[in-house]
Amino acid sequence: MKIFWGVVMILLGMTLFNQKEVYSQTRDRSQIPVQDTWNLNDLYPTIDAWNAAKTNLVTEFDKVTNFKGKLAKSRADLLACLKLNSDIGREFGRLYSYASMLSDQDTREAKAQGMKQEIAQMGTDFSSKSAFIEPEILAMDESQIKNFIAAEPGLKAYDFYLNNLIRQKAHKLSEKEEKILAETSLLADAPYSIYSIFSNAELPYPEVTLSDGKTVLVNQAGYSRFRAVPNRDDREKIFDVFWGKINTFRQTMGAQLNAAIKRDLFYARARGYNTCLESALDYNNIPVQVYQALIENVNANLNTFHRYLDLRKRLLGVDTLKYSDLYSPVVKGIELEFTTEQARAEILDALKPLGKDYVSVLEQAFKNRWIDMYPTTGKRSGAYSNGGVYDVHPYILMNYNGQYDDVSTLAHELGHSLHSYYANQTQPFPKADYPIFVAEVASTFNEALLIDSQLKKIKDDDVRLSLLMSHLDGIKGTVFRQTQFAEFELRVHEMAEKNQPLTGDALTELYGAIVRKYYGHDKGVCLIPDLYTVEWAYIPHFYYNFYVYQYATSFTASIALSEKVLSKEKGAAEKFLAFLSSGGSDYPIELLKKAGVDLTTADPFNKTMKVMNQTMDEIEKILKKKGQ
Repeated sequence: MKIFWGVVMILLGMTLFNQKEVYSQTRDRSQIPVQDTWNLNDLYPTIDAWNAAKTNLVTEFDKVTNFKGKLAKSRADLLACLKLNSDIGREFGRLYSYASMLSDQDTREAKAQGMKQEIAQMGTDFSSKSAFIEPEILAMDESQIKNFIAAEPGLKAYDFYLNNLIRQKAHKLSEKEEKILAETSLLADAPYSIYSIFSNAELPYPEVTLSDGKTVLVNQAGYSRFRAVPNRDDREKIFDVFWGKINTFRQTMGAQLNAAIKRDLFYARARGYNTCLESALDYNNIPVQVYQALIENVNANLNTFHRYLDLRKRLLGVDTLKYSDLYSPVVKGIELEFTTEQARAEILDALKPLGKDYVSVLEQAFKNRWIDMYPTTGKRSGAYSNGGVYDVHPYILMNYNGQYDDVSTLAHELGHSLHSYYANQTQPFPKADYPIFVAEVASTFNEALLIDSQLKKIKDDDVRLSLLMSHLDGIKGTVFRQTQFAEFELRVHEMAEKNQPLTGDALTELYGAIVRKYYGHDKGVCLIPDLYTVEWAYIPHFYYNFYVYQYATSFTASIALSEKVLSKEKGAAEKFLAFLSSGGSDYPIELLKKAGVDLTTADPFNKTMKVMNQTMDEIEKILKKKGQ
């Protein structure tokens, strides 16, 4: 059921709001100041305490079977069963989060990996024992369920879950079948787990010597850092050796991704959905048309994207824009760097429009060690917020490197964390867990306020150019790049539904066609060598079952909402905070409508394109002023 099994799928699927590709050269963890590491003792003081809590939770599992055959007999039994189930889910989230984050500190450590596997097995065991719950509820008349909710105040915490269960009745199975599906979760995480360990800890990444004589390791951290170096030849070296090594393992990577796609296909067919997309979106009642419209809108506006690429070419002063030019700084001599203290000050100032309480919670996050800030040897790459511990506080994993993009990433992850904080503070546990679809609104909203704050402070033309291009880079990365990923993901699932092969070569060919269309390769807008079309093998989000499109849809929603707050529209900030506090108490489309944006229309997307074009207009004015 959603209250427990939703927690399992979110945590085991590693969809902990991983957004940014933020990497750096690493240090040993012992060299990092304690204040810049997260405090997992807030969850459990020791691993022994974790083991004791795990053992205690297991003793609760068999209690759920006492309710078998009783749920339709009395509303008291239904309530007691749902409460037990959600209590177990709440403690499970705490146990798994501890093991998961302990493992993420150093992906080489087998002990923490074993802890994750233990708790995953526990989740499967309980889900198997509780598999009778939803079939038994669905065997009741809809009127009886609604009468129970009306007559029992305690069931108000579960009314959204129960009503959503009724909505999905056609796709729920018998108790025996649900039990089998619960057991298959033991296999479901394997593709991502193998990918994560291989790509983060065991893939033999190359070294390369740059033009300054420095030899660097081009692992994921090194690729992200050194693909942005000013020297163009160095950038091409980084791209060539990194993608060359990835390409060597493309068939292995293809087999891993094929396994993940076949998993999605299995669950879709088992539950009677027509397509994998329909299956993935139905969980949160997202119309399939929202996904399809996003791809259509982006493809219809590729001229705007190509305008951005032409500006980048102009600023770089190159005759031909190459794929390896996309991450380089476009304004020479301008490299905005921020210490963590400066990042903290800039973020707190930028988010003042959301009020004193919001800023106060941000200060808690910095002061009370919610954040693991710096890259260390073996640490999981990227950045995420984990809000899965209802009774404590959210946590943030960063790989902070001191660039403006890192400051923006930190603001982004803090947006997730405060979303979790407000939802957990306001909603009962069954309604606190908000859907991923709305999660990215809170995070990209913070990014929008940060860039607005920076542009209001900085008057120097070169610095403004750098920031304006950073803003465009964000739109490019979140709207166009993520939609490019979403289109690839859709086509890959469609291939699987047609029983077409998903080999490393087939995936590379498909990805190459899509990425070249987006970047105008055939029109000479941006040239993409064959070697780089293996990029799909580098993207962890393809293991998450139609996850990436939500970055783009959420971004367009956050642009619309941030404009309301920044223009001081009456009640806009209050509506946004109410949205954060709503958690998962309604369907995501409805939550956003209450906040003031309707994603079933093209209006949010059109506003984003307007903002993008206005930003490019300002850049062109500055360039004209400078005679460029």
